[in-house]
Amino acid sequence: MSYNFFIKSNIVFGRDSADKIPELLASHGLHKVMIVYDGGVKAAGIAEKIIAQVEKAGVAYVIFDGVIPNPTNEVVEEASKIAKDEKVEGFVAVGGGSSIDLAKAVNVLMTNPGSISDYAGIGMVKNDLLPLIAIPTTAGTSSEITNVSALIDTKKVVKYVVIDNRLTASDVVCDPEFTRTMPVSVTAATGMDAITHAVESYISNCATPLTEYNSLKGLSILYENLPKVVADGNNMEAREQMMLGCIITGFGFSNANLGLNHAIAHTLSAHFGLAHGMANACVLPYVMAFNAESCPEKMVDMARTIGLEPTGDPEKDPYLLSDALLKMIRDLKIRTLSEQKIRKEDFDMLAGEVLKEAPLMFNPRQGVTKEDVIGILEKAY
Repeated sequence: MSYNFFIKSNIVFGRDSADKIPELLASHGLHKVMIVYDGGVKAAGIAEKIIAQVEKAGVAYVIFDGVIPNPTNEVVEEASKIAKDEKVEGFVAVGGGSSIDLAKAVNVLMTNPGSISDYAGIGMVKNDLLPLIAIPTTAGTSSEITNVSALIDTKKVVKYVVIDNRLTASDVVCDPEFTRTMPVSVTAATGMDAITHAVESYISNCATPLTEYNSLKGLSILYENLPKVVADGNNMEAREQMMLGCIITGFGFSNANLGLNHAIAHTLSAHFGLAHGMANACVLPYVMAFNAESCPEKMVDMARTIGLEPTGDPEKDPYLLSDALLKMIRDLKIRTLSEQKIRKEDFDMLAGEVLKEAPLMFNPRQGVTKEDVIGILEKAY
């Protein structure tokens, strides 16, 4: 049996990586770029450091700083109009998944006709994109390394994805110093997002030996280091390890895809605006417990990976991982659904919407019902 494993980006990793930005811009022969970031990146002083590097390269630029959490089609169109009017030749995206996903989406529209929703799904982008330099300021989404852009359609009230290898960033600049200013709650939620990527991609029914290695290695690094950076945000060795784990995990899940956990998280974000990492984290232990019977050996593999010793009891061992993840989200003070103002009266609607989500096709346990989803939501309440 043959396997396909796609990696495209040139990666510059480690402290002071941002110093390489002028060199990267020159390698693409760029004369004008759009720099994309949000208010938080600007407030943290990161944006001005990146702008200084672009100016050092002698490259003209236009700024789009209107990024919002869970970017919408409307924001994509707004940024796209500016990019086209300014005739930019490439993009520098600085921030978390929202900034990088927005830049990817705008990039699609620079070389492809129509609106961004025309490209929902897998492999719908026809033309190659402009150069994109992705500079993450969180360790969670892996958007810097993946072929995915996740967006909100406000008219349909749904979170959807554009998945295409053409979306992958040309270059990735991972400087752990840029994650130092993340608030504790964001560090915890984005870190749990990365762990969700690791475990869901490992048990995906599209996983291969190539993706499984990355998923397990990423899980090991993330599980060990997330508590450290939450306890001490200035632990730069752990911050660097979190960025490393995030990239390695991105290699895995961008090739293996995800599952039920992301189907639920997308729906929570679309209808109630929950941050993606928080939406993933609060249901993760319960989804893993739900999936355990369909892939018990893989659940035991992941338990071993995070340092747990199986007892030999086939009834209990597949649930060691979900129990550990439940303890972790409680230790990290991940908010429950009730604490995030989700009402039980909305569970029926949410469950119905979850069943329409594309990631379900990759979930190891198939035949998920509305009642199954409601049961998971009730546990997470």
